[in-house]
Amino acid sequence: MTLRARNVGWSRGGHLVLDGVTIEPRRGETIGLLGPNGSGKSSLLRVLSGIAGPDSGRVLLDDTDITTLPRRQVARRVAMVDQHSDTEVDIAVLDVVRLGRIPHRGLFGGDDYADRGAVDRALDHTAMAPMANRLWHTLSGGERQRAQIARALAQEPDELLLDEPTNHLDIQHQLEILSLVAELPLTSYIALHDLNLAAMFCDRVLVLERGRVVADGTPAKVITTDMVEQVYSVRAGVTIDPATGYPTVTYRPRSVSPVPT
Repeated sequence: MTLRARNVGWSRGGHLVLDGVTIEPRRGETIGLLGPNGSGKSSLLRVLSGIAGPDSGRVLLDDTDITTLPRRQVARRVAMVDQHSDTEVDIAVLDVVRLGRIPHRGLFGGDDYADRGAVDRALDHTAMAPMANRLWHTLSGGERQRAQIARALAQEPDELLLDEPTNHLDIQHQLEILSLVAELPLTSYIALHDLNLAAMFCDRVLVLERGRVVADGTPAKVITTDMVEQVYSVRAGVTIDPATGYPTVTYRPRSVSPVPT
């Protein structure tokens, strides 16, 4: 069992944001959350993380309603990398990653040996160990994202939630970040805009439209010409790459009337 949602509904400011969302992943799956802006991707991550409680339905961590668990206990299992993870304090990468150990510290502190081991493993896994003493403002966008993922991994979670982790990154760093996440032995939920990246790195995709699930399955099954036009209002061609088996989306501009001469 892992982190899952059953018929979840959630409103914000009187507006229904999530409407009957259900997802039952297999342990270790990488799940892409797709849909246009305002479809509910970030909201679903907030509810899955326990930051926000659903108005209806349940979020279950194994077989336990996440809203009944202490926040520290949830944080030992579920780590989130927010879309706007940043800091105005110019601290070192090592100190950022150490923040991931807070859920494991009790009233009288934590286990220093366990903390050091978890931090070192997180730095090594994200290739940030050589940059442990670098200050935040000296890092590139991709390096900052890797530092934030290292902080999340230092929590030693079983479930990882990422809100548009490739936003504003160049292609090289997008591929590096998603390769890293897809190889982790965790259940990962990733909110993404790029359908081609979702096809490459996700075992499964869930498509949201106005807070409702409109498609759920493997990328090859879900990412189709009809889905792209219905959900995104964009004309596209979708082909299956014979070498990889991934669907590839090619966008097509709508016909434009000729300019009169």
